[in-house]
Amino acid sequence: MKKNNSNFIYTLLFILSGFIALFLVWFIYFKPEAAVKLWWVDHLPLVNAILNTISATLLCMGYYFVKTKRVSLHIKSMSGATVTSALFLISYLLYHHYHGDTKFIAQGMVRPIYFAILISHVLLSIVMLPMILITLWNAFSGNFLSHRKWAKWTLPIWLYVSVTGVLIFIFLKYLNF
Repeated sequence: MKKNNSNFIYTLLFILSGFIALFLVWFIYFKPEAAVKLWWVDHLPLVNAILNTISATLLCMGYYFVKTKRVSLHIKSMSGATVTSALFLISYLLYHHYHGDTKFIAQGMVRPIYFAILISHVLLSIVMLPMILITLWNAFSGNFLSHRKWAKWTLPIWLYVSVTGVLIFIFLKYLNF
């Protein structure tokens, strides 16, 4: 693929990611929650934690498969991680639409630990989006050299965001008193 074409696609993906990030900040932190309360909404944080766990597992499997030269299993694992992360995002948006933001009210040493994890999770999730899109674009377009270069940075960030998503659920569900 020509360098100029790649730069153009990367620019488009960064711009798209920026708009998505701005929308998500508004949606999660500024949009009022829905007036309707649905019974299943309270179950979504657990669903989100499960989806993050599955995504993290598939990411690790994908890494293992590519390192052992099982490319078709790598593709399946990484496709599964992408789909699982997309399902997580849908579930997460549904939760925030109907429930709004969950406040962390715990005090003591757990509070700064929670916010350190939360802040790094949020910031890296914003960074992660264009990285995933570019990494996938390179794979789909057959530019495997660039795919590998991006993937070596994308994978650990994606894995960190998935794992810390589960930790945030645990903090909010079991340590938020």
